Amino acid sequence: MTTSTANPPQSQTKLISWVLLFSCNLMWALQFTCIKLVQDQAGPLFTVWFPTAISLAVLYPFVRAERKRNRGTTPLGAGKKRPNLFLIYLVLCLLGVIPGQLFMTWGTRLTLASNAALLTLTLPVTTAIFAVIFLKEKMTRVRWLSFALALFGVALCSGLDVHSVRFDRTQLLGNLLVFGAILGSSFYNSYGKAALEWHSPMEMLFWTYVGLTALMTPFVVTLERQSFHNLPHFTLTTWAGLTMLMLFHTTLSMILFLKALKSIDAIQAALSNYLIAFFGVPIAAIWLHERITLVEALGGALVLSSTLIITLLEDPPRAETVLP
Repeated sequence: MTTSTANPPQSQTKLISWVLLFSCNLMWALQFTCIKLVQDQAGPLFTVWFPTAISLAVLYPFVRAERKRNRGTTPLGAGKKRPNLFLIYLVLCLLGVIPGQLFMTWGTRLTLASNAALLTLTLPVTTAIFAVIFLKEKMTRVRWLSFALALFGVALCSGLDVHSVRFDRTQLLGNLLVFGAILGSSFYNSYGKAALEWHSPMEMLFWTYVGLTALMTPFVVTLERQSFHNLPHFTLTTWAGLTMLMLFHTTLSMILFLKALKSIDAIQAALSNYLIAFFGVPIAAIWLHERITLVEALGGALVLSSTLIITLLEDPPRAETVLP
């Protein structure tokens, strides 16, 4: 007599996936506070490079096991001329993941962690802009309106004095860097489709981390040697921030996210990224005792409005989201 193991109901599988999505968005929201925790003893280059280099060792067994499972599986790009994947990953690193990680770290050091969390709400808008470039979609009125609202929201989050049209210059530079990081992530999400035709999302993530680590190593060693000298003197707070960045932001969150995508539509997963701001602002308020002004809160509301407009009034984007 044989027994068969029944698969869990689809509703239960989706519930588990949504729990995983909530968890990984909470982990992504921690990055802003973690960057603040380490900024006194580690430079921005080291803050990006160190957790990513450690993450490679953690991700490698997962990538190797996945390749064994998928051995003999035909890639999506089968039948097409195989592109120069080295060149594709080089472009993804230089224009996508490195700006996405480095500018986010550098910008968060100059602005409020809560501001950085709010600005992540522009990701669907910037992804739609890149869809115009890479997927040859039209720049509609809805997209122009969303983009304008997002830019004005960024200005308000930057401490814009609406009466004299002045900015808090430090926060403005920080917010522009954060916005540049979001553009880098959007580029990665759109252009990365070329790599996804030949590699799984997990393997794509691994190879971009390899590229980031290799490209940044000479700059970290040359420009931020002091961070290595500070290693024996890192405080518990600094180690806690680096550990959470490595464990949660660059490793576990991505594993959970890719696992959740197996039973949740990619568009639904992208919409869940709004939770980054939902979690990030109160985390910064509780842990760092940050307070945002009414004008900055209004800026965040405008940014949220821009994403809701492009989400509710536009057709679903065809680009698959891989990173937040």
